[in-house]
Amino acid sequence: MSSSTSSTSAPHPPAHTATESTLRGSIGIPGVVLLVIAAAAPLTAVGGALPVMLAIGNGSGTPVAYLVVAAVLLVFSVGYAAMSRHVVEPGAFYAYVTKGLGPSNGLGAAGLAVVGYTAIQLAIYGLAAATMRDLVLAHGGPDVPWWAWALAFAAMVAALGYRSIDVGKTVLGIALALEVGVVAVLSFAILVRGGAEGISFATFTPGAFFQGSPGIALMFAVASFIGFEATALYGEESRNPGRTVPAATYCAVVAIGVFYAFASWTIVLAYGPARVQAAAQSDVGDLTFAASDRFVGTTYTEMLRILLLTSLFAALLAFHNAIARYFHALGRSGALPVRLARTHRVHGSPHIGSVVQTVVAVLLVSTCALVGADPVLEVFGWMSGMATVAILALMILTSIAVTVFFARTGADRRWWHSRIAPVLGAAGLGVVLALCIGNFTTLIGGSPAAARALIGVVVATFVLGAGSGLRHRRRARRDAPATPGVPVVST
Repeated sequence: MSSSTSSTSAPHPPAHTATESTLRGSIGIPGVVLLVIAAAAPLTAVGGALPVMLAIGNGSGTPVAYLVVAAVLLVFSVGYAAMSRHVVEPGAFYAYVTKGLGPSNGLGAAGLAVVGYTAIQLAIYGLAAATMRDLVLAHGGPDVPWWAWALAFAAMVAALGYRSIDVGKTVLGIALALEVGVVAVLSFAILVRGGAEGISFATFTPGAFFQGSPGIALMFAVASFIGFEATALYGEESRNPGRTVPAATYCAVVAIGVFYAFASWTIVLAYGPARVQAAAQSDVGDLTFAASDRFVGTTYTEMLRILLLTSLFAALLAFHNAIARYFHALGRSGALPVRLARTHRVHGSPHIGSVVQTVVAVLLVSTCALVGADPVLEVFGWMSGMATVAILALMILTSIAVTVFFARTGADRRWWHSRIAPVLGAAGLGVVLALCIGNFTTLIGGSPAAARALIGVVVATFVLGAGSGLRHRRRARRDAPATPGVPVVST
């Protein structure tokens, strides 16, 4: 361990006042929960990911996959929430890993976070734009290229992301209430009419879960939770972060897990446990909407399709907010240009980070358009797969950092919170990550070469980030003025 601050802290802090770099907001537990559940995009998961899980995963056992993943993430959340009482910074994973494993690994974690969230946002731009294009064409509108719709969404996201988080919270709250409401109505309509073959709980048995390919179901289930971990990103903008962040984390995991399990169970009942997998395989794109046609009506289904767009837009805004706050945290630590750390005088938002994130999104969408990438099969499929691997690796790294931090500092002596839960969480996430890598070609719906390239990007991102941190530490030690009689001891 070095006795110099350069070896144990982030890069030199920028020369700006605390007021200029402090994020401002007044969100409570419900507001933070809204922000993170919006990122999980419940209607998108039920209408898009669920039919794929039913088709190529474990069929009627799919609801249990959501519960298993929720249980793993709850265990992970114990150490994550305990750490949030000692780190209240917008960098979340970056700040946690820096505290536990040092600035070099912290910058590697920051790279994984930025790349992972940017990838999932690009994926959603592709899906949202393709959905909008199809919806307009279905109603006799003009055939506008998908990338034009994506850029239009980017402009709207930019306008909201620039402002206070309280404004974004209101928009996300309305969108989330609508999408959860319409799925709930569909689910209860199926239950009231008894589904296709009556109410059955067979889907929750071990036999149902282990049929087919439960590994693939778990892989898609964890992808549906991406965004829940962003609770710590809003600590500085929340009221009483020591209480808000832990409570919001647990609430978000439980709410997402229960909602997905319930909604997927009712979709299974809509077709019957014995027939749902075959139905999904024959019509994976419209499985949920066909159930809506049958149990509620075609007019309601049209509303579902429209609200799918609001679900996707809410996710875009939520991930935009997350990435802007990572840029802000990296600017505040000195790892990125200092200007990124400045906040808006009126809105208290990371407005420069928001603008940078918008520029990055526009450049990426434009690049995908120029190379002729398919917005669903390639942009959505490939980028969401890469994001899943990056975020899983990041959460494992965070669990390790939490364990090391508490072991070194003794800041929390509760064994379950500081030792056992973080280790179990890392182990459970490691199993899911291994499943993702082993089935990555299936996850992205692409070629083995594309799978290797995308995983290579994730690995290279961490290595380059950590390498950058090491170079900074060496340069800081070389440039630091020597103090007579005080030796500098480094690891």
